[in-house]
Amino acid sequence: MKVLVINGANMNLLGKREPEIYGGETLEDLEQTIRREAEKLEWETELEFFQSNHEGEIIDMIHQAMTDKTDAIILNPGAFTHYSYAIRDAIKATGIRTVEVHMSNIHTREEFRKNSVIAPVCVGQISGFGFSGYLAALYLLKRG
Repeated sequence: MKVLVINGANMNLLGKREPEIYGGETLEDLEQTIRREAEKLEWETELEFFQSNHEGEIIDMIHQAMTDKTDAIILNPGAFTHYSYAIRDAIKATGIRTVEVHMSNIHTREEFRKNSVIAPVCVGQISGFGFSGYLAALYLLKRG
């Protein structure tokens, strides 16, 4: 199974940006956590990681996932969650099973964060569990 993990805007600042919300661990720590979990479970899973602060690059990566025969995507779109119909359309167009993940609980934060234009084209949304949300997404995609 080939899984692409995409992190969007400002996720490169993990460990520095609002540690009271996102914690002190880095994006590299997150990627290692996901890799370790997949290895521990002895799943035949190929993981690819991508982070960008640019909407178009994320869309290009989603399109490339179709060419690369990617089975599933774990996507934390960051602030693109709330307004990127272009990312939404890319997910819908490729037909790749996608889980939207957020480290913080977007439903308990500012009002604008509560709406996702992307979630309706995903198989699910996981919010508020930090790094564990990515692991839950991996389980969900692998099992179902």
